[in-house]
Amino acid sequence: MTPTRQHDMGIPYVGSAFWELWEAGWPAAILRGASVTLAIGLCSICLGIVIGTIGGLVKWARLFPFTLAIDGYTTLIRGVPELLVIYLLFFSSAEFVSQVTAAFGYGGADDSAYGFVVGTVAIGVISGAYSVEVVRGALVAVPRGHIEAGRALGLSRGRIFRRIIAPQMLRLAVPGMNNIWQSTMKDTALISVVGLQELMRISSIGAGSTRQPLLFYAVAAVVYLGITIVSQIVFGVIERILNKSNRAG
Repeated sequence: MTPTRQHDMGIPYVGSAFWELWEAGWPAAILRGASVTLAIGLCSICLGIVIGTIGGLVKWARLFPFTLAIDGYTTLIRGVPELLVIYLLFFSSAEFVSQVTAAFGYGGADDSAYGFVVGTVAIGVISGAYSVEVVRGALVAVPRGHIEAGRALGLSRGRIFRRIIAPQMLRLAVPGMNNIWQSTMKDTALISVVGLQELMRISSIGAGSTRQPLLFYAVAAVVYLGITIVSQIVFGVIERILNKSNRAG
């Protein structure tokens, strides 16, 4: 069937469709959206790791009443939908950020970075709530006999933590952090609701403007899957390195 006949029957000509999308700059837009998604994911997981480490240590050490605060935080964040957390942070801080930037003479500067900052904080807070339990579980899994051996050798609490507890905790926490990273990357798609042009938002705009939703959402799925595969490889390498160093130690 000729291209002309395809157009006459209402069937899109695939070659010309791809060429039109290429000329319109959609591949570059999707790459920019993917880079924003990856940046949000990396910043969010870093924030989540910081929150999770502090919270996990507090719960492991049973530092009352801070444990109650950590329990309340994790229960609240894990008990409500992720999208609701994003909405609450976005709409509760919008006016405050506008007032602060206006006070310093940067009235319109908040529009460009606000979505990114709020998105990073929201996803980071969500991942942090789950990271708390991963870190706490890894600390609990460290054999008590190793800690007692360190005490028998006269090591201080600081050295016991640095030389015995922390290396084993890190190795045990990696698989759980891998799962949290995958969830964090998927949660970044929710940031599209606040207007930030990450991968999902760009795909939605492209699907609406070109009327080819299947193509754009399929490309987005491939990009997400590619990030997941690379992430699995990286975490696998990290886990092997930590296991070798643990055996060598």
